[in-house]
Amino acid sequence: MENIVHYFSQIPSLHRALILAGGIAFFWLLERLRPMLHLEYKKWHHAGINIFFTVTTIIVNFVLAFLLLMTADWVTENNFGILNLIPKMSIWVYAIAGLLLLDLIGAYLSHLTEHRVKLFWRFHLIHHTDTWVDTTSANRHHPGESVIRFLFTVLGTLIVGAPMWMVFMYQSLSVVFSQFNHANIALPKKLDKVLSWIFVTPDMHKVHHHYMLPYTDSNYGNIFSVWDRLFGTFSYLERAEIIYGIDSHMDATQHNNLRFLLKIPFLKQRDTER
Repeated sequence: MENIVHYFSQIPSLHRALILAGGIAFFWLLERLRPMLHLEYKKWHHAGINIFFTVTTIIVNFVLAFLLLMTADWVTENNFGILNLIPKMSIWVYAIAGLLLLDLIGAYLSHLTEHRVKLFWRFHLIHHTDTWVDTTSANRHHPGESVIRFLFTVLGTLIVGAPMWMVFMYQSLSVVFSQFNHANIALPKKLDKVLSWIFVTPDMHKVHHHYMLPYTDSNYGNIFSVWDRLFGTFSYLERAEIIYGIDSHMDATQHNNLRFLLKIPFLKQRDTER
């Protein structure tokens, strides 16, 4: 574990980029071998839109990175946060506890809030307009939403008291799991169900992308599924019953148009209500 801590303490930016690009490439190929659904769409055009949002997410994270670095350094120097209040533990338990808590605040809580706060929903809506969910959909976030999610990660770092190596580890795992659970792949059903007791799986997360309530407001997790089960936001729907998208924006001229997607948060409220 010490080697892992050392690696993430000084992980090169190139390695972080390779994790992102490598994950997309890996799951992109896997989708062709064992697709969950046979999607009727222009894969490269769809990917182009989602990769644009991936790039804007990278830019937002790069510009605001100093906030995360300052927060992680401050909690370490001042022994602030949950991890600094509990008794000494093995490095493995320490890392798992930290990842669970960062996932709770940085992923589950931020995602739940985006569904409950109308202003945040206006930005998050872009993610749900995708009617062809695949691994490129993982980073289909409006730049405004990328800012919201980043600030929740900063908040999580502060509350948890996470050192920078743990934050880098969390972000790397978060990227890979998001690509995994959005990927258009079909795990054996029994394996998916078993894994979903701990981790967010493709079957579990695809329910969140069903176009109608109450399924849209469920399965908020990204890495760990325990938070949805603990807080009563877990739901299940058979693969064959899932229809991707959001009922307010099922028109391809909207969800497959980059210019329109960027404008959605700023349209009149009735145009973004569910």
